[in-house]
Amino acid sequence: MTENNESEERLARPLIRLARLVGIATSYTGMSHDWHEIDDDVLIEVLAALGIDARDEAVALDSIRGILHERHGRLVAPTVLHIAGREGRVLVNTGILEIPSGSITLESGEEYGSALVPGPGDGSKAYEVDGRFVSTASLVIPEDLPAGYHTLHVTVAGRTESATLISAPERVELLDGMKSGSLWGWMAQLYSIRSAGSWGVGDYEDLKTLLVESKRRTGADFMLINPMHAAEPVSPLTPSPYLPVSRSLVNFTYIRPETVAEYARLDEASRAQVDALHAETDPLNGDSQIIDRDTMWGVKMRALWLIFKAGRTAERQADFDAFKAEQGDDLEAYATWCLCYDKWGAPDGSEGNWERVLTKDSEQVVALREQFPDTLDFYRWLEWIAVEQFNAAQQAARDAGLAIGVMADLAVGVHPNGSEVWWNPERFAKGATVGAPPDMFNQQGQNWSQPPLNPLDLERTGYAAYRQMVHGMFARAGAVRIDHILGLFRLWWIPEGRSATDGAYVHYDADVMLGILALEASRAGGVVVGEDLGVVPEYVADSLSSHGLLGCAVEWFEQRDGVFRTPKQWREYALASVNTHDMPPAAGYLEYEHVKIRERLGLLSGPVEEFQASAQAEQDAMIAMLVDNGYLDAQAAADRVANEKAIVEALYRALTDSPCKLLAASITDAVGEKRAQNQPGTNNEYLNWRIPLGDERGNVVPVEGLFDRESVQRIAAIMRG
Repeated sequence: MTENNESEERLARPLIRLARLVGIATSYTGMSHDWHEIDDDVLIEVLAALGIDARDEAVALDSIRGILHERHGRLVAPTVLHIAGREGRVLVNTGILEIPSGSITLESGEEYGSALVPGPGDGSKAYEVDGRFVSTASLVIPEDLPAGYHTLHVTVAGRTESATLISAPERVELLDGMKSGSLWGWMAQLYSIRSAGSWGVGDYEDLKTLLVESKRRTGADFMLINPMHAAEPVSPLTPSPYLPVSRSLVNFTYIRPETVAEYARLDEASRAQVDALHAETDPLNGDSQIIDRDTMWGVKMRALWLIFKAGRTAERQADFDAFKAEQGDDLEAYATWCLCYDKWGAPDGSEGNWERVLTKDSEQVVALREQFPDTLDFYRWLEWIAVEQFNAAQQAARDAGLAIGVMADLAVGVHPNGSEVWWNPERFAKGATVGAPPDMFNQQGQNWSQPPLNPLDLERTGYAAYRQMVHGMFARAGAVRIDHILGLFRLWWIPEGRSATDGAYVHYDADVMLGILALEASRAGGVVVGEDLGVVPEYVADSLSSHGLLGCAVEWFEQRDGVFRTPKQWREYALASVNTHDMPPAAGYLEYEHVKIRERLGLLSGPVEEFQASAQAEQDAMIAMLVDNGYLDAQAAADRVANEKAIVEALYRALTDSPCKLLAASITDAVGEKRAQNQPGTNNEYLNWRIPLGDERGNVVPVEGLFDRESVQRIAAIMRG
């Protein structure tokens, strides 16, 4: 079914026309092929979140006229995409018989060699704008225009406008190791894996060790880790790495104090203080039940303040100053927000809270910055140190020979009360959050509480915020996984105060956003993986592969009508894994941990017996696929409890039979962990993102000796083939 199922009468209504004009889908097909038409009140509220009034038919008609007047009245769209190596055309709105001219300023600031040649329009009818008729012509963008972010200047009848011209490569080239085969690596929740040197939570130094040791002991070429975006400056810290306060900056709570260069310059007394603070966190490393970020950060922050106040050499201060200049407004936004949070308390979204009543330009904010210059600079310094240590981990991976190293994870959005939303509110929709409609895995839908980027603002600004964010990700990683990459095509917007079932899909310009990914990945020699799971149209996978970007193939999801597809049938352009961080590890899944959690937390829309039966049928079908294809011995399959480890290993043997260009093994599976890291649809009802890495007996598994464990070596041997 498609949107054409809507009647002609419905499609002719002003509200429906207005919604579709700005990219709001007025109907959709669910995961079970069920057809939905979006209610009028939902559409009105989603339009309001875009800043468009549609409260009645007359107002909707006025909004349509205003939008069309603006689109036809400008000479050229504010953002233009060009494919490098191809001749392209950009449409220009012109008066009848008027001929446009154009020029290009390259990203470097140099002028492109010659004026642009005019061409024909798109054959659309003429529109009346301010008493004159406007038609279309075009300008030819030559094929030799280099890749980059350029500025297009268009002139018609003495009037000139400029636009962002993004010249992107057609596709991202595969790494050498992926061209005729595949690369494999590990998936890890970094915070959950502690070492003797940790302060209760895995950190950047642990990441460095994990990367280097995974290559040395198992031959892995990458490690996919949880998002490392910026978090709150003081406790309580949000557990979910997928709800950051800023995606442009990194999380400084992962700093290892003893690795900071200035630690070595401390006097004896100060170093003793830092060491004593570290000793306070030692018990946290042995806790097998919970990751206690708040206690860790309360202690670690005191140590980092001591190191910060010790000062820097002239050379180090120059490096710090250069970092501040390079990061610019993004760093100032985050540091200022941290200072306000530090002194005025958490931005909780309540009426009267500083985050609601003050802006970055408010007198009180300016005065606070002047009152506490050291604290403000401390937050800038923390970010500098975090970036240094993150970069050092990736450099160590490269030096150790990993083909990719860090695979960073880009969250789908940011915290509604975070620094990005506070500093740049115009970038985000107001009065809506993103999530997902109901599906077979989350029967009540999902609301992720994150405000969506406004697609109209993205186009107006040349996608500057998105470009900067992606560039920053590739500055620190060899690959980037885009969580919920469907969001580059469409996002499920949920009006404020409504349930996740009462939303609508809002479309984005995926060609532009995928082009930016291709440009940044090509410049960095990196890889892009798009998490395209759930209710995803088939064209998304085709679009990803045509750009040289990978999707995701999850063994437990590769099924249709109750039958699992053999991995040999999977697509090439994918990152293949047995499971995801939103599922229990393999052993837990085989023991129906996902059923137990949902029943305990009241997340089922029907009887538990019904869900248990479906889970049993699913497991039976998986075992049948493993046996039928020779990955699992039939006798082992007959006693699943006694042969659980053999079944887990069979899942990985099957995985390596796929043609996928990247293969990922979960560290939780390798050590026998059974607890889920996250249960979608919950917050504090479950210990999401707070489960330490443990083995099948519940004992803590530290970084030390992790890759020497027999069970890890067995999975690694399977992955190596």
